Formats: sequence, structure tokens, C-alpha cells
Amino acid sequence: MNQTAEVTSITAHNDIQQMDDLLIKQRAAFRQNPYPAMSERLNNLDKLKSLVLDNQQAIEQAMNEDFGSRASDDSKVGDIMTSVMGINYTKSKLKSWMKSEKRHVGIAFQPASAKVEYQPLGVIGIMVPWNYPLFLALGPLTAALAAGNRALIKMSEYTPSTNKLLTQLCKNYFPDDLVAVVEGDARAAAHFSGMKFDHLFFTGSTNVGKLVMRAASANLVPVTLELGGKSPAIICDDIDIKTAVNRFILGKTLNSGQTCVAPDYILCPRGKREEVVQALKQQYSRMFPTVLNNDDCTCVINEGQYNRLQGLLEDAKTKGATIIPLGEDNSSPAQRQMPLTLVLDATTDMTVLQDEIFGPILPILEYDSLDAAINSINDGERPLALYIYSFDEKTQNYITKHTHSGGVCINEAAFHVAVDDLPFGGVGASGMGNYHGAEGFKTFSHAKSILKRGKLTVAHFLFPPYGQAIQKLIYKLFIR
Repeated sequence: MNQTAEVTSITAHNDIQQMDDLLIKQRAAFRQNPYPAMSERLNNLDKLKSLVLDNQQAIEQAMNEDFGSRASDDSKVGDIMTSVMGINYTKSKLKSWMKSEKRHVGIAFQPASAKVEYQPLGVIGIMVPWNYPLFLALGPLTAALAAGNRALIKMSEYTPSTNKLLTQLCKNYFPDDLVAVVEGDARAAAHFSGMKFDHLFFTGSTNVGKLVMRAASANLVPVTLELGGKSPAIICDDIDIKTAVNRFILGKTLNSGQTCVAPDYILCPRGKREEVVQALKQQYSRMFPTVLNNDDCTCVINEGQYNRLQGLLEDAKTKGATIIPLGEDNSSPAQRQMPLTLVLDATTDMTVLQDEIFGPILPILEYDSLDAAINSINDGERPLALYIYSFDEKTQNYITKHTHSGGVCINEAAFHVAVDDLPFGGVGASGMGNYHGAEGFKTFSHAKSILKRGKLTVAHFLFPPYGQAIQKLIYKLFIR
């Protein structure tokens, strides 16, 4: 083993040992305090909010370093504002979420009362991707703390500056037996996904999600998988093209398209493609007069992702597609700033129509009828999001009723994720389980059923020996 490999092996071993030690520590702490009071939970949420607000500039700078250049407003909108809004909403609703729910008890089981109590699960594992490293760490953490849990957070190795900062901030604001951040490479991530958490929360690609679920199954750890997929945007025949473009373009360009719910491709009525192209050119040039050295244009996260995106374009071009970069300048491998790039005449044998794009590339496809567009969507895996551009309610309802997706935006794109009272999650290949709002609280809680009897009971009427008159009467009353 060479010296570099030896150091790498030692580092990986240390990362794994740290994870194991922290899990043991958090488990022990949870056993000492298995049902934190509301005041304690609110205090933890206040600390989490302070962590963000007190260190906003440092957080933005760390993410800027990780991306090479990240628009400050991308960080504010995508990470900081969404995190703070989620904490505020959770605080405002926590009292009602924590209340036990009375349930009906049928006459056959009277006298008795029944209720459901939402009990903390224990220690939550949270696996965070690189694209929104703060929000996708603190969003699930907010729900986990509100539900009374402890959490161990595994950050992506692709955001080292953010990881280092968040690790230190969590140490400053929380004891590590409540919240702790760990780092590490793919080996550490594989170990993390196989640890005996009480719930494992993963955000990332569908392929990695399958591996995470397989690892978690060894210990029967329940999982929430927030994955991705090819989220379509349907421009309907009734809407003005410029209006439709203005409604989805920010959702596609935010974070340079490195967003799990970014529109992945456009479906427009046949004959309107050129109008869509022109509207995109005009709007994009207003938003980004230049791309290179433009602080408003976030870089592709790293060289590997940049080369992957360029490979998608090269594959499409080789197979006959027309490639149209928007803006006044072309992309730069050195700076990894890419303009929004349109792909016309794409075919299903092209990788750009097979894999999730996760970057500033936008195929535009034409359809002959709305049913044809819907069928093309339903022929693929169920996406994380679906976008409808139409002001006709019948059209809106028809599409929503005849397609499946994790979520839907009508005349908007991506921002359903930031609406605090809407559950967020995928379906099929785009994920399983929900969080945000009340659904997040319930995801990290056990809905414990409690049936309670007092001193009076009639259960003895069902005791053997069987065949008694009272039993026959009971059966006659209730088996009908």
C-alpha cells in the first residue's frame, strides 16, 4: 500500500469509527430523555434558527467556495430562506402536532377510550447531497428535532467547506449527543447507510437510493428516500408562450439547474417550438447578459459533473440533435460556468432523454396532442415533479388526474418545495416517504395506538367456554 492509500484508509477508518461512537452516544442520551417536552424542542429549533441567522455570511462564503462560484441569491433563496422559513413554520405548529389524537371506539369495545400519540423514534440518520447542502441538512433536521429525536448528519464529500463550517457550528450550538455532523467519502457513506438508526433519511440520486435502501434493510431501518427523475414541464395550447417561459425559467436556472425538482425537459405543442426558443433566448439574456465571470451564474459543482453535462451534449449532437447555448458567451471548463443550453430534435436513444440532467441543459420536445404528451410521461418512471402551464382548469385537472408525480406545480416551477405546509416527496423511482410540515413531524415519529379501559369491562363475556347465549347475542349484533 502506498503512502497516499494508507493515509486514505486511516482517514476512512477514523470517519467510520467516529460515526459508530456518535450513534452509541446519541442512543444512550435518547434513552435518558425519550420524550422531550415541547419547551425543549422549541429551544432546539431556536438554536437551529440562530445557527443560520448568526452565521449567514459565513455559510454563503463556504458554499461559494465549494461551487467555485455560487450566486449569493441562489444560496439565500435555495438554502438560507427555505431553512429559516421551515423552522419558523414548524415552531408555530408544534403544539398542535404534539397533541394526542382521539380515535373512535366502537360499541363492541366499550367502555374504553382510544388515542394516538406521536412518539419520538430515537436517532435519525440524515444523508445530505451537495446541491443544497444547508437546506437538505437542516430541513430534515428541523422535522427530526420537532419530533423529539436526535440526529447524525452525513454530508457530501463534494462540499468540504460547507461541511467544515456546519460541523463546527453544530458543535457550537448543540451537544454532539443531540446533533452531530460527520464527513467522509463513499466508503463512509456506505457504512452510514448500514448503521442501525431508528430512521434513515436520504436525499440523492435514484441509483444511490437503491444502494442505501438495500443497506438499511439489513437492520430493518425504515427509510425516506428523496430522489430525482426527469421532471417534465408541459406547455399547453391555451397559454401564451412568453408567460409559460417566465413561469418556469427561474426553476430551471436556480443553482444552474442543479436542483432535484428543476424542469428536466419541455413538452410544447407542435409548431410552437421556435416560439419557445425565442422566448427563452430573450428572457435568459435579460437574466444573464453574460455567463462567464458573472456572479449571478452559479458554477457546476465540480469537474466531474461539468464533464458529465458536456458528455450529454456531445452524445446528443453526435446523434443528430441541435444544440443552442443561450447568452452571449460559451461555457468555460476552467470556470465551470455553463449557459442554459437548449437541445432540439432529441430522440429517446440520447442519454439526455434517459438520465436526469441535473444541470443547465433543457431539451424541448413537441407533442401532437395532450394525450400523447401524457402518454410519453407515463411511459417513463414517475418523476419527482410535474409542471403544467395552462390557465384552463379542465386541462389542469385532466393532466393531474392522468399522471403520477411526487408533486405538481401549475404555472410555477420548483417552489412547491418551499411551501411549508405541503408535504414533499417522490413516488415510485423518484422516492418514498414525505417530509416538510406535519408530514415531516409524522415521518420522524411513531404513531402509537393506545386503547385504555377503566375499572369496568365486559371483555369477560368473550371468555371460554364458548357457545354461551351472551356470545351468540354479541355475534348476532356485530357479525352482520
